[in-house]
Amino acid sequence: MRVLVVEDFEILARTIGTGLRREGMAVDVAGDGPGALERLAVNRYDVVVLDRDLPGVHGDEVCRRIVGRHSHSRVLMLTAASTVRDRVEGLDIGADDYLPKPFEFAELVARIRALARRPATALPPVLVSGDLSVDPAKRVASRAGRRLGLSPKEFAVLECLLAAQGRPVSAEDLLERVWDEAADPFTTAVKTTVKRLRAKLGDPPVIHTVREAGYRIGQP
Repeated sequence: MRVLVVEDFEILARTIGTGLRREGMAVDVAGDGPGALERLAVNRYDVVVLDRDLPGVHGDEVCRRIVGRHSHSRVLMLTAASTVRDRVEGLDIGADDYLPKPFEFAELVARIRALARRPATALPPVLVSGDLSVDPAKRVASRAGRRLGLSPKEFAVLECLLAAQGRPVSAEDLLERVWDEAADPFTTAVKTTVKRLRAKLGDPPVIHTVREAGYRIGQP
């Protein structure tokens, strides 16, 4: 899952980013509205955690532009204002969810994961293919009843492949979804991670390489 955190309070932005990365998410951070729009123009995000009171371009306008582009990104709006009117205004301009400050980090994580499960085509809470299952909310992956010890990146790659529901996912898409903007586009990180993941999943193989298309879980 790839997340954009837009927050002008640097300490809070850094804290949220660090915490979400520990939860296995790929995170980019922007400190103002223009920075957010620049990243949104070139990257695809599952969820945008958007502070409402931003310098440069107000958070409301950032949200409107996300909605106006018919982006698949879900918007979780943050604000220090917590009245019902503020929440209604935030939802009316297109935000998918609203979280007043201060908030518990565990609730932020839960809301982000809930939003990520609401793409254009709804995904089940537990992703399953044969004897392989992944519960993104609980961060648990298992095969044939055996719990798998996966690294955050391995788990994220497996989640992406299962969410594709049998469609091939390119290495470029995996790099964009699982890593962040600091990732080297020429890195072998995807290939290396898939190799380790295959070893941990065991036999018979479930991740198939599709020539010139990427990787897929499940047969055509």
